[in-house]
Amino acid sequence: MRLTCPFCGNRSIAEFSYYGDATLTRPGSNAEQSAWVDYVYMRDNPAGPHSEFWYHEAACRQVLRVERDTRTHTILSVQTA
Repeated sequence: MRLTCPFCGNRSIAEFSYYGDATLTRPGSNAEQSAWVDYVYMRDNPAGPHSEFWYHEAACRQVLRVERDTRTHTILSVQTA
């Protein structure tokens, strides 16, 4: 799998680290404990297009927002986070 970094160009996925789900919304500081438990531990397992954060640790050290199809691993878009 390859990602096209907006700063470095087309690179191997080995240069990147997965940083997590880009669709989550962090609860407010006064949110109930149950909201924090859901935020930290509960995850969907989507099939199809999904937004994720990836970190380009081997080069520019930028966090990128990647739209990836989870069924085929096809990269649909890459942009700065």
